[in-house]
Amino acid sequence: MIRLRSSVILSILILFGTLLPLQAFAQEESKTYSGEIWSRSTLTGDWGGDRNYLISKGVTFDMSLTQIGMSVISGGKNQGWEYAGRGDLTLNIDTQKLGLWPGGFFTLEVEGNYNRSINLDPGSISPVNTNQIFPTTAHQEINIPNLSFMQFFSHYVGIYLGKVATLTSTAGDMNEFAHGKGDTQFFNTAFNINPALLATVPYSTLGAGVIILPTKNPAEAIITLNAVDGNGTAESSGFDTVFKSNTVYTIEGRMKTDFFGMTGHQLAGATYSTKQFTSLNQDPRLLFQGLVQNGTPNTEKKEHSWSAYYNFDQYLYEPKKGQGIGLFGRFGISDGNPNPVHHFYSIGVGGKGIVPGRALDSFGLGYYYMDMSNPKLTGVFIHREF
Repeated sequence: MIRLRSSVILSILILFGTLLPLQAFAQEESKTYSGEIWSRSTLTGDWGGDRNYLISKGVTFDMSLTQIGMSVISGGKNQGWEYAGRGDLTLNIDTQKLGLWPGGFFTLEVEGNYNRSINLDPGSISPVNTNQIFPTTAHQEINIPNLSFMQFFSHYVGIYLGKVATLTSTAGDMNEFAHGKGDTQFFNTAFNINPALLATVPYSTLGAGVIILPTKNPAEAIITLNAVDGNGTAESSGFDTVFKSNTVYTIEGRMKTDFFGMTGHQLAGATYSTKQFTSLNQDPRLLFQGLVQNGTPNTEKKEHSWSAYYNFDQYLYEPKKGQGIGLFGRFGISDGNPNPVHHFYSIGVGGKGIVPGRALDSFGLGYYYMDMSNPKLTGVFIHREF
């Protein structure tokens, strides 16, 4: 084991040069799992002190289980209650606190969902149960969506590589009141991530990127530049498809503001995909009006796709930092073809920690609008009536 650790350290020093001392990026300060059951951060607590000891050594191990019962009350395609859930295990390692080398962070995430959600029942475009689309929507299985390594070379610049969960990372269209996997804030996907990103940016994929911290503090400002495989999925390693005619390039910046003397954030980003898509310039209704010549329609191909997005959050009432009530909003735009989401916006009110002793409780109310491109089929069709 000693030889293995020494070889890892030596390889990193040779590849990257001497690393500057760096405080932990992922943990601004060590949190504690201790406290009464109604106020501590986790149900199982500090495990007799062992969990807090692991944190002091740079190792955090978190487990969560989200269970949801939902029903379409009126209208939709199907009515009736459905019960479903998702479990998640996350391991984070800070190499500096572990006594190895400074600036290194490993992340491993394992998750799986079970039972049937109601996402197909309402007939809506945006899934009403975000929690059930991770790690996959088609299969109920356990996957590893995130196995990545991050290395900082100074207080300002670092890199990451590996299999990453792109849409739920530190950046990933982050918002104070409306973000995540449907387990802590909103259920509806339109309030957790900008839908304009979903056509080109996979949830779990191989990739690499650069992280820039203009003020040394990721909570103040962070810029990320990424290149990821557009074919990645949570259930595959991705090495068989990585960067084969489908690379997604993204750039995103988020900064903290202090309008009205209260916490807020401004975020902007853009994506560009090199993939060849099937064009949305096609109308499936023609398939029901006639027969297709030679058995298959000639679908038009469309190369490349882009999107741009913006979001904000701003506390309007903040008696304690990070707790109170505020506004949030999102806006997204794309090429509209092949990306089906031409433009999107949402607006809402959110709050967290306003009940004494319940700092993690949150609530929200929002409205969204999504403009979808109208598909049309192209090809040679023979119309026959019987």
